[in-house]
Amino acid sequence: MPRPPTDLPLQHSVSPVGYLRSCFQEKFAIPRQSRLAPAARGVVELLPPFDQPQAVEGLEQVSHIWLLFLFHQTLEQQPRLRVRPPRLGGNQRVGVFATRSTHRPNGIGQSVVTLDRVEAGRLWVSGIDLLDGTPILDIKPYVPYADSLPEAHNHMASAAPVLLEVLWSEAALQQAQCEAQRLTEPLVALIEQCLAQDPRPAYSSPDPERRYGTRFWDVEVAWHYPSAQQIRVLEVRPTTG
Repeated sequence: MPRPPTDLPLQHSVSPVGYLRSCFQEKFAIPRQSRLAPAARGVVELLPPFDQPQAVEGLEQVSHIWLLFLFHQTLEQQPRLRVRPPRLGGNQRVGVFATRSTHRPNGIGQSVVTLDRVEAGRLWVSGIDLLDGTPILDIKPYVPYADSLPEAHNHMASAAPVLLEVLWSEAALQQAQCEAQRLTEPLVALIEQCLAQDPRPAYSSPDPERRYGTRFWDVEVAWHYPSAQQIRVLEVRPTTG
């Protein structure tokens, strides 16, 4: 069995460089990959000393960035060797290193996101798939010639997920449009892009009588499944309390 080099430290303290303020207030309905919901927006708020202009100098030349982050709500004492990815129906197990499961050995994730605006101490980003309050461990520029590989393949996830049709009740659409104006956020598009990817566990079947819900920003969204290929948004309202 290989042993770690004796001249390297086995323990190293990793501290966040910032935290993400995200439109996603709950894990349910977050896209399973980044950039699947372009309307999903947030702000990376950098911590000292990285909140100084020097830390982001030159980043205005970059259109996309990699966020290395911590899955802070799925950290586990016992590492998982096998997981059940949604793309395989949620019932078939494969090795953890063959997936992007949130159950990582060290809780570390990565997402490529669109960089919309740069300020000292803050980065406005979109196409995110991260929960509000996510610790950001590092930020790296996306390099197209190195990070985009035309010959690459992944037979387990060879194409984007099939999208469901998102329908609206008239009242819910009016509510969403009203809340979008208040938030100055593309709320209607955000709801449609996230729900179309079907946030239910892959192994569950739609129940027309069951009502589902989650939070985007400070808005509660409720929906149900009138058919296997459709979602109908029932209500959109500000959270209370």
